[in-house]
Amino acid sequence: MIHNFNYHRATTVQESLSLLEKFKEDYKIICGGQSLLILMRQGLVAPENLVDIKSVKEMSYIDYDPKKGLKIGAATTHREIEKSPEIKKNYPVLVEMEENLASVQTRNWGTIGGNLAHGDPASDPAPILIAMTATVKLANTNGERSLLLEDFFVDIFETALEEGELLIEIQVPVPLKKSAVAYEKFNIIKNHQGIVSVAASITMAEDGIGCKDARIVLGAAAATPLRAGEAEQMLIGKKIDTKLLASVGKKASEECDPVSDIHATETYRRALVKALTIKIMKKAWEQAKTSGRVGGKHT
Repeated sequence: MIHNFNYHRATTVQESLSLLEKFKEDYKIICGGQSLLILMRQGLVAPENLVDIKSVKEMSYIDYDPKKGLKIGAATTHREIEKSPEIKKNYPVLVEMEENLASVQTRNWGTIGGNLAHGDPASDPAPILIAMTATVKLANTNGERSLLLEDFFVDIFETALEEGELLIEIQVPVPLKKSAVAYEKFNIIKNHQGIVSVAASITMAEDGIGCKDARIVLGAAAATPLRAGEAEQMLIGKKIDTKLLASVGKKASEECDPVSDIHATETYRRALVKALTIKIMKKAWEQAKTSGRVGGKHT
């Protein structure tokens, strides 16, 4: 049962921030509400004040500049990202991820900012955006600050948002030449939350043979989306081959910290991390060699 609360609808960023400042810690922000309302129905959260930012139009936009990269307003829906021609052309892996995120109904109403601010370690967008070195812009009544998305997640369902602070924008850099990002989640039923997911980005060296840079980001394999740093370092300066990828996959499975639950055991999740890391790193490497485009269809 949902407990009584005071409802406040904001129409501007400034009005939103003023309300957050007024209510201090006793509030929750709602935009799509796809996750928050479930928690409220279960009695896990019972805010005194609910601040609705769905009508803040200045936070709903997709802006791409070939020199500056991509900016997405936090109130932009998943469906808007999925259907964006600019994102499909320049960051197709984001479109492909969105096509497999929950249901169309959820994507029509749920927002990218709400998804990230919820802090779910099984989130679909977070691993991909971290692999792309995305940053988030946070604001309060005193000003704004930017934070790397990988530093935004603190613990399970806990983020770096401070009292009175609002996530207002996601920023993704321009894709590097001869680089690619691939993503896959393992789930039993299509579009359901992944049991484990892996995002991988890779950049080829100037000689077209070795690996210049790599990122491996694991979802649902720790309390937060996790970069497998030791596994990444094994790739730098090396020529990618089957033997190396097998070692990298094994290292990633050792670095993660999954739990056992009704969906899968810790051992099974580690095995999935190993297999998916090998598969997705190989896919990203092949894409980087052939086209240099970010993304590519995931299976």
